[in-house]
Amino acid sequence: MTAHEAVHAPAITQISRAQDATAAIRRELTDCWTAVINDGGAVVPMDCPLPPVTAPVLEPAMERIVRGLSPQRSRLLLATVDGALAGWLLLRREQHPLVAHCGVVNHVQTHLRFRGLGIGAALMRHTTVVAREEMGLERLQLSARSGLGLEDFYRKAGWTEVGRWPGALRVAPGDDRDDIMMTLTL
Repeated sequence: MTAHEAVHAPAITQISRAQDATAAIRRELTDCWTAVINDGGAVVPMDCPLPPVTAPVLEPAMERIVRGLSPQRSRLLLATVDGALAGWLLLRREQHPLVAHCGVVNHVQTHLRFRGLGIGAALMRHTTVVAREEMGLERLQLSARSGLGLEDFYRKAGWTEVGRWPGALRVAPGDDRDDIMMTLTL
């Protein structure tokens, strides 16, 4: 571990029950999400408008995430540095019996002031351990928007691209991006 990594090594915790997601934690998660979306991040929920967004617009989506938390089905993983939220993601198990051995990773994000410090990579490493050892998952999947370099980030973390839906995401008129499907065998 380098000195840079030691100074900024995040603490990774998880929340797997709605009652453990306090109002303060929900507010921090929503504020991070708002900042990431407004900076061009690819974590816009399906029922929200395109940026710019405000925290109140995202609060219903955050409440749905929190209500769905369950140790075997859905967990929030949070990265903190010196007590401040540095990033988070959602790990959830597919519900249909045919794919219940698979998990989905959503909303991977690093707070703007912690970018470039390895927060996202630390979250992804921890996610694989939680998925395999605590949730008994065998495979993970995620979707990433092209044009942001996300596929390179995930490849470095061991993920494999398994398909693309060309031009599926319209960020703005004339700015269509591929939806990139990726998988990781645990």
